Amino acid sequence: MPAKDKTLEDLFLHTLKDVLYAEKQILKALPRMAKAADSDELKQAFEQHREETQGQIERLEEVFKMLGKPARGVQCEAINGIIEESKEVMEDFADSEALDAGILAAAQAVEHYEITRYGSLKTWAEELGMRDATKLLDQTLQEEKKTDQLLTKLAEARVNTKAA
Repeated sequence: MPAKDKTLEDLFLHTLKDVLYAEKQILKALPRMAKAADSDELKQAFEQHREETQGQIERLEEVFKMLGKPARGVQCEAINGIIEESKEVMEDFADSEALDAGILAAAQAVEHYEITRYGSLKTWAEELGMRDATKLLDQTLQEEKKTDQLLTKLAEARVNTKAA
C-alpha cells in the first residue's frame, strides 16, 4: 500500500504491534535487571513491574481482539536499543556503587518510551472512536507513569546518593 493511502488506523495497528513486541522484550529483561540490582527496593520494583507488564500484554491482546486482528508484534529497534544499553550498563558497572543508578536510569528510559507509545495509542484510539480500547490503553499508560514516578522516588531518595 502506498504511504499516501495509509490511515491513522494503519498507524494505530502498526504502533500496537510495536508496543506488543516491546512489552514482550521488557518482560524478558526485567528478571535480569532485578537480579543485577543491589537495592532490595529496586529489585522489588522490577519484580512488581514484571507482573504489571504481563497484565499490559493481556490488555494489548484484548485490543487486538477488538480489532479482529492477530496479536503479533513487529520488531522494535528502539526498545532493542534501550535493552541492549541496559545490558551494557549491567556489565560495565557490575560490582560498582553506581550499578543501581545505571540500571534505574535504563529502566526509566524504557518507561519513558512506553509512556510516549501508550499516550499516542490512547489519543489515536479516542480519535478513531475506540472507547473500550481507549480505556485499556489509558489503564496501561497510568501504570507506566506510576512506575516512572516510583523509579524517580527511588533514585532521588537512595540509589543516586549511594552511587555518588
